[in-house]
Amino acid sequence: MADAEHRLSLEPEKQGLLNRHTEKHFTAGEIVRDIIIGVSDGLTVPFALAAGLSGANATSSIVLTAGIAEVAAGAISMGLGGYLAAKSEADHYRRELKREQEEIIAVPDTEAAEVAEILAEYGIEAHEYAPVVNALRKNPQAWLDFMMKFELGLEKPDPRRALHSAMTIAIAYVLGGLVPLVPYMFIPSATEAVLFSVVVTLVALLIFGFAKGYFTGNKPLRSALETTLIGAIASAAAFGMAKAFHP
Repeated sequence: MADAEHRLSLEPEKQGLLNRHTEKHFTAGEIVRDIIIGVSDGLTVPFALAAGLSGANATSSIVLTAGIAEVAAGAISMGLGGYLAAKSEADHYRRELKREQEEIIAVPDTEAAEVAEILAEYGIEAHEYAPVVNALRKNPQAWLDFMMKFELGLEKPDPRRALHSAMTIAIAYVLGGLVPLVPYMFIPSATEAVLFSVVVTLVALLIFGFAKGYFTGNKPLRSALETTLIGAIASAAAFGMAKAFHP
């Protein structure tokens, strides 16, 4: 809404340029981050658990039962963690917003000097930023938004962010966690099922790592190999420790 209001105040020529120009930016960063957190943990933790139990000579039914219990508990735990993290960010934003509002009222000259300092850091001369400072002083809401974004580096959080984050992480964890358990649903022998679980999970880690690299702007192939290596090390460590304590 604020962007629309600002655009309405532009000159018709500039408004026309903006209307004709569409920039393609990836703006789903928070959702992708939550999916990455959920899927990466979901693929790795149950995978390591299943490998460890298989190494301890447990049956497929025991591995499957323990795995499903872990996936359920992990999804709840991870989802709650995402909810609390997002809620903490929103609470922090509200506290800083209130503090900044009070400072604009109590010490407007100091806050105006801070605006000037911020603009000067971008190489804007005093005679150039003075009108901007004066314009912001006449518009308290815009002044407040400017200070929150450029002084504190804080963006207004989506009020539904906490719930969305919790649901996204939990669902992603469940989807990732079920992958290494699928072979145990069809193969009674855990020693055989673990081999198929390793293959299926490593392939899933490769695909997930590639997608993660693609969407985060990193090298997809390198991301795929790193993600797969981490999962392989975790499962190998769990399997080895189980064999060491339960030959």
